Amino acid sequence: MHKHLPSTPRRRMIVGISGATGIVYGLRLLAMLRELDVETHLVMTKAGERTLAYETEMKVREVREWADFCYSDSDIGATIASGSFRTMGMVVAPCSVRSLSAIASGNTDGLLSRAADVCLKERRRVVLLFREAPLHAGHIRSMAAATENGAIVFPPVPAFYDHPQSLDDMVDHTVGRVLDLYDIDAGLVRRWSGRPPARAETSLNIVTSNDQIIKETSPCR
Repeated sequence: MHKHLPSTPRRRMIVGISGATGIVYGLRLLAMLRELDVETHLVMTKAGERTLAYETEMKVREVREWADFCYSDSDIGATIASGSFRTMGMVVAPCSVRSLSAIASGNTDGLLSRAADVCLKERRRVVLLFREAPLHAGHIRSMAAATENGAIVFPPVPAFYDHPQSLDDMVDHTVGRVLDLYDIDAGLVRRWSGRPPARAETSLNIVTSNDQIIKETSPCR
């Protein structure tokens, strides 16, 4: 008698949103994973909900609708709190100092840090978009400890070699590079080919403004 073999499960990703500035990274990640048909499991801290209100006009309910499943940070009995629930791993975007420190130290008093800790013990990929600057020694020690535990600390630093034309371009590049770490090509990254891409007709406004300031104030003619 043949055993029934389970079908290949749909890819699953845990998305954590904490209270650091830069919630646009988490929102764009959720939207992109939905396009890629990756099942998403969202946990947002209370501080993350507050940042959402500060930085966007969206409601928490609307963000939850973007995910396949969502959980309260206090729900430590959720499926994602168990290593037997299989996922590709977790992205915390953005990742606050508090969340980084909790993950680095193994403090699992909330579901976000618990889910990250579970992924790390199961040797699944955990990427932390740590949003803080400048840094003191404690921050740097927490980044080192999280890295030693197996996490990838990924400050969302924009790339300028591909001449981004908007903030959306910068966010997309970062989200695309995060998904690269899970071997997912979302088509968001202009790959480096060994030479700079052709310069667009228009540059990012802030660059144009700075160029004008330099031209007007430079003593060297």
